[in-house]
Amino acid sequence: MQTQVMGILNVTPDSFSDGGKFASFDNALKQVEQMISDGADIIDIGGESTRPGAVDVSEKDELSRVIPLLKAIKAKFDIKVSIDTSKAEVMSQAIANGADIINDVRALQNEGCLAVLASSDVPVCLMHMQGLPRTMQDSPQYEDIIEDIKQFFIERIKVCEQAGIKRERIIIDPGFGFGKTVEQNYQLLAQLHQFDDLGLPLLSGTSRKSMIGNLLQRNVDERLAGSLTTAIIAAQNNASIIRVHDVKETVDALKVLAVTAKYQG
Repeated sequence: MQTQVMGILNVTPDSFSDGGKFASFDNALKQVEQMISDGADIIDIGGESTRPGAVDVSEKDELSRVIPLLKAIKAKFDIKVSIDTSKAEVMSQAIANGADIINDVRALQNEGCLAVLASSDVPVCLMHMQGLPRTMQDSPQYEDIIEDIKQFFIERIKVCEQAGIKRERIIIDPGFGFGKTVEQNYQLLAQLHQFDDLGLPLLSGTSRKSMIGNLLQRNVDERLAGSLTTAIIAAQNNASIIRVHDVKETVDALKVLAVTAKYQG
């Protein structure tokens, strides 16, 4: 399977990477058009920041940010749209308005989320996070990071199946930066292929994150090289979807990887 590129569209005033740049409706639509032109396979819309220390957003505010934009994108473009949310009502309205994927950093653990997905046939991405956004970077600890995260997924997949969500609808995301140290993030990246035995598509999201900034001592707008390198490593370790801010550059990098991979082994 060819690695798909998921373009990030944060429609929040406090996103860590683009700080409200696409919070306006018109700017957001222009960015969608640009990402599609650059080769994005999926657009991922987020109406609530999940950066470390982020404050909660009300259901009303999140709906007002996400749903009108989703409707406009589905009306104007032929592109898959993912909605990045942990709220059952946002999930429900998103699905009703044509969302193709639900992307949940809390892995359907919030009230009502399992039932919403069970009553639909939309794929869902379950992400691993240790703790909550406000506290997740306060000395995260694991006995064995790969096995601990894998066990989390095994348990959540079982819960999903018991709720009526078929296994083939599930995507998994190990949650880079969500309750992991810099060292843990890079171990996770290097060993992503160890999740292969779960037999599910894997989403990798490292773009512009602090794991890159802290290693390279680069500000958010200087992390392109690091982001591309982590994207390539993830693809080499069998990630099915790469979630990125820099769509054009990532698409180019993956094309080079795909061509050279034909001549290996």
